Amino acid sequence: GAAGTGHGHELIFGFVLALMAGYTLGPQPRRKLLGLLALWLLARLLWLMAPDFLLSQLASPAFALILAWLVVPRFNAAKKWRNRITGPLILMICLIPLAWLILTQLAPHLPLQVPIQQTELMHFGILALLLLMTFMGGRLIAPAAAGTLEKKGIPLEARVQPRIEAALIVLLLISAVLYLHPGTRPGAAIMLMFAAILLAIRCLRWQLWRCPERPDLLCLGFGYLWLAIGAAAVSWHLLQGRPPAASLHLITIGALGTLSSGIMLRLLFQRYQRTPPPAWACLLLVTLFAIAAVLRFASGAAPFGHPVQLWLSGLGWSAAYILVAVMFWRHPLTNRSPNR
Repeated sequence: GAAGTGHGHELIFGFVLALMAGYTLGPQPRRKLLGLLALWLLARLLWLMAPDFLLSQLASPAFALILAWLVVPRFNAAKKWRNRITGPLILMICLIPLAWLILTQLAPHLPLQVPIQQTELMHFGILALLLLMTFMGGRLIAPAAAGTLEKKGIPLEARVQPRIEAALIVLLLISAVLYLHPGTRPGAAIMLMFAAILLAIRCLRWQLWRCPERPDLLCLGFGYLWLAIGAAAVSWHLLQGRPPAASLHLITIGALGTLSSGIMLRLLFQRYQRTPPPAWACLLLVTLFAIAAVLRFASGAAPFGHPVQLWLSGLGWSAAYILVAVMFWRHPLTNRSPNR
């Protein structure tokens, strides 16, 4: 069920949509959350057991559309266009499962060949995810870095960096759209290369190396740098006319893994213990995801030709999230800090 395009299917429709739900839903009634969780779990089990059945293909779009219905209106109150981009971007990602369903069910019966294939749709979803992580990651890191440095008497002028943020939104949105057609992919590559440069500049201007007492911020900084590295690698492969699958994993493993796990631990320890997560845990997460990303990238477009590298990459990814699970098990969310 998870082989071939099924692997990308479960990454975007399973893992990414679950992360988006946890990060954007906010407080919800327990009954609604349990219903969403049950639908998500049903979609995962059906796809793994029988991915070709229509019911299996309907469950993920159903979850995604319900998620969009609950989340997107929350971002409509923003006034600046940069802030209003969040809602449409989340909606676009949530519509990808529906597009997958249409490609699967309708495209084979059409008299004309559909120019977009399932693989291209998955790659488009990862580029849209790159934009979402760029925006949300910046909005999380910038104020945290500024607050930490101000406590040390170091003013940070480069916070959100609105001009760079606006340029990144435009560049990454254009690159995702241009990627959908083979003839315009060189243009997508150029947009991604400029975006990679701006991502690196933005991250360096936060001066996170001056915050050694905040390992959680350093972890998020490494995750943000992976966005730049991944965008540059995808751009390079596209300019060479090579498949970008291996380089896209620098985004899905390096950036998504590091940022998502770092945010989880940061929220866990700050909300219930009012302290940053331990430095050893952040360092171990950064190391495990870096090993997993580099090994998967080194496996190339034909990863099954390098089974040892592929296995080690998968083990690194799994070990990192097992560590996160253990930390949550040792610090249950129901047990609040005695100071509260």
